[in-house]
Amino acid sequence: MLKKIITMIAVAVLSGTVSANVQAATVTVQKGDTLWDLSRVNNTSLENIQKLNHLTTDLIHPGDILTIAPEKHYTVKQGDTLWDIAMEYKVTVSQIKEWNKLTTDLIHPGLNLLIYEGLQSTNIAVTEKQTKPVVHTASVKPAAPAPKESEPAVEAASTNNTSSKEITVKATAYTAYCEGCSGTTATGINLKANPNEKVIAVDPNVIPLGSKVYVEGYGNAIAGDTGGAIKGNRIDVFIPAKQDAINFGVKQLKVTILN
Repeated sequence: MLKKIITMIAVAVLSGTVSANVQAATVTVQKGDTLWDLSRVNNTSLENIQKLNHLTTDLIHPGDILTIAPEKHYTVKQGDTLWDIAMEYKVTVSQIKEWNKLTTDLIHPGLNLLIYEGLQSTNIAVTEKQTKPVVHTASVKPAAPAPKESEPAVEAASTNNTSSKEITVKATAYTAYCEGCSGTTATGINLKANPNEKVIAVDPNVIPLGSKVYVEGYGNAIAGDTGGAIKGNRIDVFIPAKQDAINFGVKQLKVTILN
């Protein structure tokens, strides 16, 4: 029989979706223990113990402390966002992305997500969502449709500024009309009152806030917002209509920083 030292971590009940006994555990490896044995005793898989503890092999040693948590599989529904799912299961968006090897916050209906329950305090996901001024619209699909004939012509970039800098970014879209969104950007632009403003959310370490930019296929805009998932060469372009923001998808675009 395996000898284990298990410390149980109590977790709050999740609004009708998880039973009151949801718990995570830390297991101190004893001499003779194997990952296979631990997975059977704790009703989980060897692969999931490896993933949860960032193990690259199945070798463990006496004294190693491993985290083991109940597994939950969640199927994404229309209207879901990673932020909402993280709040429901009391984990963080970053954890869900890591567990499922996601490289973007964008998800679509039918996607099956692996979630480890009981690993985070009830405040983490809420705090993470509050720090993001605007959230991605759910069910954004990676396919990038061609511009429609009815779409307005995009302005040409100004070439008068010889100090302009061009970078390639991954671009997604967001809207001010989402649940919990104030509609006011990080620089104070009221997007609900000014739906025709061309604004992008940026990582200020890459594109300084307040910069005038030209975005390929979008036009002249201002770097007037930030976002929790906007890091490095990533931008969110503001599109007032929710369905148009969904249809935007994910694109590789060139951005010219004009000043």
